[in-house]
Amino acid sequence: MRVVVLSDTHAPRRWRSCPPRVAEHLCGADVILHAGDVCVASVLDELAVYAPVHVVKGNNDGPDVVAPETLELTLDGLRIGMIHDSGPAKGRLDRLRRRFPEADLVVFGHSHTPLDESGDGLRIFNPGSPTDRRRQPHGTLGLLTIESGVLTGAEIVPVT
Repeated sequence: MRVVVLSDTHAPRRWRSCPPRVAEHLCGADVILHAGDVCVASVLDELAVYAPVHVVKGNNDGPDVVAPETLELTLDGLRIGMIHDSGPAKGRLDRLRRRFPEADLVVFGHSHTPLDESGDGLRIFNPGSPTDRRRQPHGTLGLLTIESGVLTGAEIVPVT
């Protein structure tokens, strides 16, 4: 299963329409995970043309973005938790393990800082932002490959 992970697209200020380099990765995706700060629901409609979308509510999402604060789902046997803001870096792994005790992977956003970290049986993954890189050298998104309950690939890909 091929999964594209996005966060912090910040439409319409930063995302007027799907950037071509992002669209290249969305083509052929089986699922899209968006870790919040879509800002306007039309982005979700745009993404849904490519693949089914699972999203959590971000702190900048407008009232038209209907999404839960957290989400737990299973994709091809892999247990995934999603939240927008994971809190401070210190203690993050332990905090997310407590929040999602059954998860193999937790996807989050908010900081715009890409992160792929593992520890204590949990992998945490922040794809960064494809459109608002802040202090990062590039805008980024995440690509996950899941096979029979195992995360066989995870990478953060520059798109700007």
